[in-house]
Amino acid sequence: MCGIVGYIGSAQAVDFLVQGLHRLEYRGYDSSGVACMAPSGVIRVSRTAGRIAQLESLLAEQPAVGTIGIGHTRWATHGRPTDENAHPHLGGNQSVAVVHNGVIENYRSLKERLIGLGYVFRSETDSEVIAHLIASCLEDQPPVANAAAAGYQPLVSAVQQALAQLQGTYGLAILFRDYPEVLLAARLGSPLVLGVGDGEHFLASDASPLVGHTEKIVYLSDNELAVVTADSLRMMHRDQGHVSHSVESLDLAAGDVDRGSYAHFMLKEIHEQPESLKNTMRGRLDLDEATAKFGGLNLSARQLRSVRRIVLTACGTSWHAALVGEHLFESLARLPVEVEYASELRYRNPPMSDETLLFAITQSGETADTLAALREMKRKGHPTLAICNVVGSTISQEADGGVFLHAGPEIGVASTKAFTSQCAVLAMLALHFGRLHDMSFDTGLRIIEQLRQLPELVGRALETDGQARRIAEKYAHCNNFLYLGRQFNFPTALEGALKLKEISYIHAEGYPAAEMKHGPIALVDEHTPSVFLMPRGLVFDKVMANLEEIKARGGPVIAVAGEGDMAVADLADDVISIPEVDDFLQPIVMSIPLQLLAYHIAVARGCDVDKPRNLAKSVTVE
Repeated sequence: MCGIVGYIGSAQAVDFLVQGLHRLEYRGYDSSGVACMAPSGVIRVSRTAGRIAQLESLLAEQPAVGTIGIGHTRWATHGRPTDENAHPHLGGNQSVAVVHNGVIENYRSLKERLIGLGYVFRSETDSEVIAHLIASCLEDQPPVANAAAAGYQPLVSAVQQALAQLQGTYGLAILFRDYPEVLLAARLGSPLVLGVGDGEHFLASDASPLVGHTEKIVYLSDNELAVVTADSLRMMHRDQGHVSHSVESLDLAAGDVDRGSYAHFMLKEIHEQPESLKNTMRGRLDLDEATAKFGGLNLSARQLRSVRRIVLTACGTSWHAALVGEHLFESLARLPVEVEYASELRYRNPPMSDETLLFAITQSGETADTLAALREMKRKGHPTLAICNVVGSTISQEADGGVFLHAGPEIGVASTKAFTSQCAVLAMLALHFGRLHDMSFDTGLRIIEQLRQLPELVGRALETDGQARRIAEKYAHCNNFLYLGRQFNFPTALEGALKLKEISYIHAEGYPAAEMKHGPIALVDEHTPSVFLMPRGLVFDKVMANLEEIKARGGPVIAVAGEGDMAVADLADDVISIPEVDDFLQPIVMSIPLQLLAYHIAVARGCDVDKPRNLAKSVTVE
């Protein structure tokens, strides 16, 4: 979603702000801007719709000078992508500057009241309300002779008073014209992290802009407020006063947030999957007990054994991983599983037995719908576990326990390595639960051996890059695709279709192959390729019959099949060959050529692969 950066210290703030905004481009945005405290004591704002390159051109013409500043990339929620709607927003008599991530649900009533008090609005956003509201609250504060010695209490009180009136979510960075040596930050439902330097502090909505500037970070929790100067950091709870904070190490290197020799982050992350899977499984496969072990579940073996039903909740790509997890838990652990869209679960009231365990699956750990669903299940007293990639994220902190993916930062908006790592974690969890129940020692060892081969098999699947590119160039002109698979590979078909939609803007749908004849087969024509997922297995012959039905109606067929499968090669128009693997790991290996196919089609169509239109990496609004 939107991105926030901030700086206070002795250097020129704009240098860090612009670099940080570039680091946050992957989150998705349509406008950007910065505000710096000029030596004259005036807050100078530069903002523009479009890419950050346009902001840089504006700053080249009108330089922003000052050692304290805030910056923002906006993903439109209220109001069109225009210069006026871009952040930062000024409040009062240009006395307050604010950048905001999140959504203020009661902004209309607040706006009407503020207009009645004489405040003039210049944008269509909900965020401008915050700037004027803080300015209004600041006017009510009594003067203090030495604000710094008093801990900037007038500012803190004004912000606390304003935040208490907001309904919704926010991550905020705030500048004050009359207090040019302090920066305030606040969080509720939208992540913020502070970087601690020597005589300087940094602020960002995730850790990537901080790489190369500091190795010490502080995560803000919900309802926390930070008072930041060049030399000090004080944390407060919005309602309860001072709170202590812990300084943690930034576990990122420069290479993690750079493309290296790859043309796009997405391509880099596709090719990182052998290593990311190794990291996901490292130290978790136990040959002595033929099981998988996790350090953060925070539930005993007795408690886990008493689980009679599992609910997996997620959004987007993580929801597809959850569908894979449903097959894994049911086949390996013999436990009933329900997969729920988090956006639906948060508003439903389904009956849940006492023995129900919730897994919330998320790459970022900040997905608003997934967080709300987790909180609702916690409120009802159910144990909650997270499967998450980002240490320090809200969901990882609020869940009762969980498993980190350790896949490394995922910069490309279209998820790739997080999906395969999520599937690997779900396979290991299904093994763990299976061994708690009826799975034999020998079966556990066999599953472990297959998991250990995964990085090599994925490496071999990556060798299909050339095949995928040739096929992509052949079909890049098509505007509709069908993705078809069965059993474990129905979720893979959904994920393959989503990847194509996300980055190439081609309409694509995933279906169970047998469902084609119940309606979707009407879509088949010579301009609509069908991508069949064709590994050998229990339903191979059934899927072959479905393939022939498409061919009989003149539809082009792209098949992803096992190496050397001549039966498929004889029927399909184009084949991508991958190594054979047991059915429970097929979604991981099978997804690799689908990621490559989507990537090369998007490139062939001239699309911006890493920054697809209208999308955001971390969806922190409903």
